[in-house]
Amino acid sequence: QVQLVESGGGLVQAGGSLRLSCAASGRTSSLDMGWFRQAPGKEREFVAAISWSGGSLYYIDSVKGRFTISRDSAKNTVYLQMNSLKPEDTAVYYCAARLRRSLLSTRSTDYGYWGQGTQVTVSS
Repeated sequence: QVQLVESGGGLVQAGGSLRLSCAASGRTSSLDMGWFRQAPGKEREFVAAISWSGGSLYYIDSVKGRFTISRDSAKNTVYLQMNSLKPEDTAVYYCAARLRRSLLSTRSTDYGYWGQGTQVTVSS
């Protein structure tokens, strides 16, 4: 079993930065990790993913160049550094995990473990 706990959300002005953290516990070896977000009235959306080794990364186009996903295997923690934030980035951000595969996935249904979510609000 895997448990995920996000932290680092908050309120920030447009153009500002936040760093989200996702601490994993339990059976954490060989996990691909992802970040998703869900804005009010919208479907959950893929944001970024990182492979179990950290060697593969993938981002949704709207965050490329602004967000960076990384992981610290020694701490069983995945990060999402968010820079140049925009009001449209406002959402609840969720950390997700799945047993490693050969390719990263952007589909929420492929991830079996989820955190409780952390709110990110970007004011204009």
